[in-house]
Amino acid sequence: MSERTNFPQFEKMHEEQLPVPKHKLHDWTHFAGLYAAEHVAATEFVIGATFVALGAKTMDIILGLLIGNILAVLSWTLITTPIAVETRLSLYTYLNKIAGNSMSKLYNWANVLIFTVISAAMVTVSASAVRFAFDIPAQLNWYPTNIWFVLIVLLVGSFVVFVAIYGFNAVAEFSGICAPWLFVMFTSGALVLLPALSLDVLGKTLPSDWADFLSIGDQSIWTGVNSSGEPGIGLLEVIGFGWAANSITHFGLIDMALLRFAKKKSYGLATSTGMLFGHYIAWIAAGIMGAGAAVILGKSIAELDPGDVAFYALGWSGFVIVIVAGWTTAITNLYRAGLAAQAIFSDRSRRETTTVVGIAMVIIGCFPFVFTQFLPLLTYAGLIVVPVGAIVFAEHQIFPKIGYTRYWSKFQNYAQSLPAVLSWGLGLAFGFGLNFLDVMSFYYLFIPTWFFTIIVYTLLAGKYGAKEAYPEAIAAEQTLNENIELYQQKMANAEPVFIKDTSVFSKVLSGIALTALGVTLILAGNVLFGSADEGAYVINRETFYFYGFICTILYFITAYWVMKRGKMTTV
Repeated sequence: MSERTNFPQFEKMHEEQLPVPKHKLHDWTHFAGLYAAEHVAATEFVIGATFVALGAKTMDIILGLLIGNILAVLSWTLITTPIAVETRLSLYTYLNKIAGNSMSKLYNWANVLIFTVISAAMVTVSASAVRFAFDIPAQLNWYPTNIWFVLIVLLVGSFVVFVAIYGFNAVAEFSGICAPWLFVMFTSGALVLLPALSLDVLGKTLPSDWADFLSIGDQSIWTGVNSSGEPGIGLLEVIGFGWAANSITHFGLIDMALLRFAKKKSYGLATSTGMLFGHYIAWIAAGIMGAGAAVILGKSIAELDPGDVAFYALGWSGFVIVIVAGWTTAITNLYRAGLAAQAIFSDRSRRETTTVVGIAMVIIGCFPFVFTQFLPLLTYAGLIVVPVGAIVFAEHQIFPKIGYTRYWSKFQNYAQSLPAVLSWGLGLAFGFGLNFLDVMSFYYLFIPTWFFTIIVYTLLAGKYGAKEAYPEAIAAEQTLNENIELYQQKMANAEPVFIKDTSVFSKVLSGIALTALGVTLILAGNVLFGSADEGAYVINRETFYFYGFICTILYFITAYWVMKRGKMTTV
């Protein structure tokens, strides 16, 4: 096949159906910002409270979450990123090469549903913060009871759709702006409300040492007793929770959609910004903020929603953090849902499918039940997706090492791979069967399910043709990939190249943005370390609320301005 005759074939395809070209790859900073923003989400307020309700102990939280989240980072780095970088395809597209059209469509429909509902839940959380600010009644039923709440959801959701339809770059840019601010605000919130807990437990505003901090945690936050008054979860359960929270995206390979843009396999380590801050520091900070807000309000932490917690930790900036944190997670998951839908309706562009899915997301977001059922949805979604991730891992990583042929089903021109379908079904039965029999902690079910599915798929594929050689088909596949690379090189030559803006004005704007973040941390530190008594604490906290909100506005204006200026010059 010649270069010229093959180009029309590629020109008719949408870019998501082709490997990511070299000129569209990104450095590690993109992924650091993307994961930091996605995993410092409005749900962290809820998950922080969940550990309190589950009765974890303070040291189990500190050690267990650290270990669990390190395991999650290693899962992305060793399992997801290598396949993403080698194929440059999303899982939705790559699965079609392995399992055929029928199974791929069924699986992609499942992903459209999962990620649309996750996005809708985040929109609902963001809307709840706006509801709190405008004194709209809490939405306690499964359906909306206030027209203003519905209008808020429509407004918040529309912004999510607007960003997501512009693709990976827009998602990464928005996340890159939000991530540093989210880091600062979660840290500040813990600093601001820790004195309230210290006053309640120790009778003074500042813990004297580590032992004092542990006393506050054991007596007021992570007491070791669950909401039923019984002994709570232990170290192993906390580790499992931290590891399994994102099994859908690492063991399940969903994040091939994001990491296919990575220049190097080592960029999987960039997920640590999301795990070691968002799922470690932010979960701990959320527990402190929730317990502190509960003390101030005289309620239990279980009675508070994210808007309550955020307001008493951060003032008006708290409303902004719940909205922004909901947005960052919703946008990334809507992007995933749009990709899955585009893989189903391959004759449509990703923008079209994302728009349609986004409309469905906004409608679902009007119903508060999606947020109340968020954690069970996330956990069960992992069990549904992990077996498919195991199938793809086996075909891509294991088959070449044991002499099997990768893409053997495609080379046989099968519309679907029976071994893949059977393995997925058996994997689901195995995982949910273990859950029904209660033979082990639910948080670890994804591990035996993953290994079981790999073994079953390898055995079945070997019987159905994976052991055979397909030299002609392999040669044709190699030629196709070479032509795709030639086509993408041609397209790269026609695209504008952006040069980094190094002007003095942009540096000044960056300096103002960083200064705003620094001042916010200083103000929060003053609340903790500069409050000699309860009266001084209240004054310092109000000062933080006021000037912290000014810094928030200043940061977003200057950070967005810097980002826009960086895209103005081309060569």
